[in-house]
Amino acid sequence: MGSRRFLLTALAAGVTLIGGCSAPVEEAGAPETPSALTSGADCAKESLKLVKPGRMTIGTDKPAYPPWFVDDDPANGKGYESAVGYAVAEQLGFEKSEVDWVAVPFNSAVAPGPKSFDLDLNQISINDERRQAVDFSSGYYDVRQAVVTYSGSPIAQKKQVSELSGAKLGAQVGTTSYNAITEQIKPTTAPAVFDSNDLAVQALKNKQIDGVVVDLPTAFYMIGAQLDNGVIVGQLPASGGDTEQLGAVLDKGSSLTACVSAAVDALREDGTLSKLEQQWLQGQGAPELR
Repeated sequence: MGSRRFLLTALAAGVTLIGGCSAPVEEAGAPETPSALTSGADCAKESLKLVKPGRMTIGTDKPAYPPWFVDDDPANGKGYESAVGYAVAEQLGFEKSEVDWVAVPFNSAVAPGPKSFDLDLNQISINDERRQAVDFSSGYYDVRQAVVTYSGSPIAQKKQVSELSGAKLGAQVGTTSYNAITEQIKPTTAPAVFDSNDLAVQALKNKQIDGVVVDLPTAFYMIGAQLDNGVIVGQLPASGGDTEQLGAVLDKGSSLTACVSAAVDALREDGTLSKLEQQWLQGQGAPELR
């Protein structure tokens, strides 16, 4: 997802974290139609044109953060994106031993030009601007909004959206997170608006607000890197309209795009993606608000 990716890039550059939170949450472009991607594709393992013949090479950034990866080791199969990577590879006929992971900075992954990977999994949102430079698979994760607070706050133990109506919440201006507050939570107190997520986090630290609403990848980042005692109250229910999605990045015009999309579609259809979300996202501290 766009906003978190910005943050991690800043971290890699030695910039004080938290951030990139200044980057607005991006609105997703409409995903390409899976049927259009898969039509006529030859996805037999031996037909795939790969960076390393006979092996599936998957890129991601370094450090690789939880809950998307565990112990900064994408190859251990732990964490949502690591598990999705191996599941996609399996759909295409690869054994786990035939999968290689390579470190790829976020900016390199989405930049034009030849790639060192067959596909890249790095919490990257699908959008039309990036589609000018790279291909995307079908979305493997539908981004949800989440409420972040600190341990012991008035809302830390809330389980339902309606229980948040009396809270003082904040979000970055002009984002879908702000819309989630006004359209889903509908608090009795006007939400606080911030120029960046950094400022929202600082307000939360100062207890000027009860919680911050951000997309889930950013929420995990906040509690992992920005807040000493941060907790995710929960994910808000999926809202209507276009859904922001994370997708695998491939080289522009890659012959693999249709096959990777077909694999992702199959994993969504058979329930694998849902099970992995429950295991690695909800199970790691992001319950669903009712």
